[in-house]
Amino acid sequence: MDLNGFVPNDLCSCYVDFEILIVAIGTMCLGSRRTEIKRSMRVARKSKGGLADDLFHVAAMLPWWVGVVLAIVAYAVLHRYATAPAVPPAPPVPGQMAPTVIGLMVRSLATWGQYLVPLLLLAGAAASAIGKYKRQGLIADVKGDTAGAALRAMSWRDFELLVGEAFRMRGYTVAETGGGGADGGIDLTLKRGGETSLVQCKQWRAYKVPVNVVRELYGVMAAQGAAAGFVVTSGVFTAEAKAFAQGRNIELIDGAALHKMIDAMRPIAPSGEAASRVTPKAADASPACPRCGAAMVHRVARQGANAGGAFWGCSAYPKCRGVRAVD
Repeated sequence: MDLNGFVPNDLCSCYVDFEILIVAIGTMCLGSRRTEIKRSMRVARKSKGGLADDLFHVAAMLPWWVGVVLAIVAYAVLHRYATAPAVPPAPPVPGQMAPTVIGLMVRSLATWGQYLVPLLLLAGAAASAIGKYKRQGLIADVKGDTAGAALRAMSWRDFELLVGEAFRMRGYTVAETGGGGADGGIDLTLKRGGETSLVQCKQWRAYKVPVNVVRELYGVMAAQGAAAGFVVTSGVFTAEAKAFAQGRNIELIDGAALHKMIDAMRPIAPSGEAASRVTPKAADASPACPRCGAAMVHRVARQGANAGGAFWGCSAYPKCRGVRAVD
């Protein structure tokens, strides 16, 4: 990697360039998951903390080993500036002192940053590893509890972690957006291939999830162009909520269904573009495409006279545009 271009002209561009460096290194490590890295940066900024908080949160949201790689690269870059030979000061010229002053400030920051930045990234990597261990522990607790007590006794935060890990095991890339608490909005954003799905978690033990929750999710799906949506609860849904979700590519997962899904779950990974286009209600026994013979996936029309209507679409789309009516 050529680091010669990483020379900040001022303190603001130093911060921006360091963000660009994080995205670049993370992209090299994670390949096509560049979007996830950028989303992690945006979520970190929403914390309204300083650079230290941003670095910690970004490393905590990424896989732990990416945080370790970033820490090593950050030390190498900052150490280079901290140990660079000092340039003899030029005779002062009125109106041209800013570059010299800024250079001295960047050198001073690099001297401390070569130790502090890697430590923050390593702390975030440790938090990522601990979080992964906790999420897997929640999955194990629910799998081993046939009575469902573990699911009912779970806090709303642990419930979101459990649901996020369940979708990861289904082959999705999961970003924990944080809906803002027990009654927040969108809690998880799922990516698989080129399609986005939104998830709302409701840890309601004593109440049925009403139809307005499903309506709100559908509105956000339309605003963000999401292909599908999930509402997951530890309780149950009202009849009105179930009726509204029909034909809108929204899957309602109640406590019993979530427990069953986790019990039957095995870690999987996306197997290509065809797998990336399977939406929540795609069935294992999907019909064959009448044009090319490939498997078909469950879709919902977004526009036209049949907007909102469900149909079977070829998994090879856009190469093949075969469709079938849903029985």
